[in-house]
Amino acid sequence: MVYMNRTDDSKEDIIEAFRDLGVSRNLATTIAYLKSVNEASSLDIEMNTGLRQPEVSVAMRAMRKNNWIEESNKKVSGKGRPTKIYSLSIPVDKIVAHFEHQVREENEARLRIIDKLKALSKD
Repeated sequence: MVYMNRTDDSKEDIIEAFRDLGVSRNLATTIAYLKSVNEASSLDIEMNTGLRQPEVSVAMRAMRKNNWIEESNKKVSGKGRPTKIYSLSIPVDKIVAHFEHQVREENEARLRIIDKLKALSKD
């Protein structure tokens, strides 16, 4: 269960729709959360989504690979490494377009196979 603002059903709807496309729960949840905030640290994401740190890291890796997030460093008081701050670098509709393109390519490949089978079955 996602811990984000339980009164906001739209986040749950976004997560569910991404999941229906085959997107991992971690990635879908992280996209929905980052859509609702200007920026967040990994800890913010963990605390507000119910995801564990490794799950957030996996989602961030996928988002980084696709250039969907911007990262900045926030200096923490005292010693230690700066905290990474994440924000979406593109609107969610561009992320949706990525998955739309992927689904279209997969379906076109399947249709080519069907056409090949039709041609082979005419013998």
